[in-house]
Amino acid sequence: MRVQDELRLLPWTGPEGKPCYLSTDDHDGYVARLADHIEAMQLGAATKLREDALEVLEDRDLDDEDIALLAARLAGALGDVLRVANSRGHRLAKLESG
Repeated sequence: MRVQDELRLLPWTGPEGKPCYLSTDDHDGYVARLADHIEAMQLGAATKLREDALEVLEDRDLDDEDIALLAARLAGALGDVLRVANSRGHRLAKLESG
């Protein structure tokens, strides 16, 4: 079994931008609950950003700076959502196999 299959990918990175993992079977522990809360916040923020982006893109007078800022925010939110999906996918696979 690979290390990533045994550990939970956390919704934040370490100081050097490397992934952080949680090694525990306690799904109700402090760090696990904190990770659940942060994941929920990230997904909520991404949902709101998507709504805002659709609204902003209706404005045909956007300049390059506005578009670049929107793209950067969307890329950041997409990174968060992909990390949550990856983490949850590993946990689901572990539940299904175990």
